Amino acid sequence: MIIGVGIDVAEIDRFDDALRRTPGLADRLFVERELWLPSGERRGMASLAARFAAKEALAKSLGAPGGLRWTDAEILTEPTGRPRLSVRGTVAVCAQRLGVRGLHVSLSHDAGVASAVVIAEG
Repeated sequence: MIIGVGIDVAEIDRFDDALRRTPGLADRLFVERELWLPSGERRGMASLAARFAAKEALAKSLGAPGGLRWTDAEILTEPTGRPRLSVRGTVAVCAQRLGVRGLHVSLSHDAGVASAVVIAEG
């Protein structure tokens, strides 16, 4: 059963500007692992914007409750390249309260826009 669906888009250049303008913003939005590729290189701005969109889409799929911490949701990359959501803390409590047993995420970026869709399954 689908409990919720969320979608979000982020303009990549606008997101980049926000990160440059606001010291520490990346650390408030992402856990350390999200900032780096498995190769050890810094993740590109399009990829970070897509991860931000995924966190927004996740919140929407849970009904957009207040009090969720950005770093309580992490977008991991499986060896196949497939993105996967991992939740803890405030996000895990909210998901559990709603009966969420699984989360599905899809990321994309093209033409200056990053997007994400999250499905919360019960």
